[in-house]
Amino acid sequence: MNDLDETKAPLIDHLIELRSRLLWSVAAILVAFFLCFAFARQIFTILVQPLAQAGQDRVIFTQVFEAFFVQVRVAFFGALMVSFPVIATQLWRFVAPGLYAKEKQALLPFLLATPFLFALGSSFAYFVAIPTALRFLLGFQGDLGAGITQEALPSVGAYLSFIMQFLFAFGLAFLLPVLLMLLNRAGIVSLEQLRAFRRYFIVAAFVIAAIFTPPDVVSQLLLAIPLVLLYEISLVAIRFTERREAARTPGTDLERTGE
Repeated sequence: MNDLDETKAPLIDHLIELRSRLLWSVAAILVAFFLCFAFARQIFTILVQPLAQAGQDRVIFTQVFEAFFVQVRVAFFGALMVSFPVIATQLWRFVAPGLYAKEKQALLPFLLATPFLFALGSSFAYFVAIPTALRFLLGFQGDLGAGITQEALPSVGAYLSFIMQFLFAFGLAFLLPVLLMLLNRAGIVSLEQLRAFRRYFIVAAFVIAAIFTPPDVVSQLLLAIPLVLLYEISLVAIRFTERREAARTPGTDLERTGE
């Protein structure tokens, strides 16, 4: 019973700390949501630029409430992006006290790299993948013969789902190096295991692309190929990190001299 009594206070302290961090995160999301909702139309104007560049100059909404809920969704997605630094900071402040100094030094660079890599992946999707996919998909418009014309009339809701699917899929895909290096640092996987898994990951990359992109070959290739390249980049980064750590290990230079 004494052991149970002694564990109550730390557990309560952790729960209070967790509640505080969650409240700060929710507050940041709410503030960012209202700010983004005020500029939801301007944000959506940016999101439809790839569609306009692909030659589509009109979008429609088929339900009276669809346009309003599109602005709500745009504001929510924008709020997640804007408030991510606050959420990441609260997460770090909750986790950091339970880490050793060496663990903090190992984890902090990956945490700082996460928003940068996510933004890089989303930018690649916005400027490269989405315009390429739209040009391919909208290329099926035109005369079908017998006086019948095929025309694309995308709805605002369907287009928002389409572009958000791309942005999040590519943003998360570009976090692959962070994930693999963290798994390696934690001792869960080794460089040799990742190399042996390479052929299976190529298959997995195409499966992931088939799940998170529209069901066309071009969109799937646009995600699968970067995934495979990021996997190879991760292997190079892990190898470089292991060599640098080996060089800092005492006795390494002596062993090399003996060779």
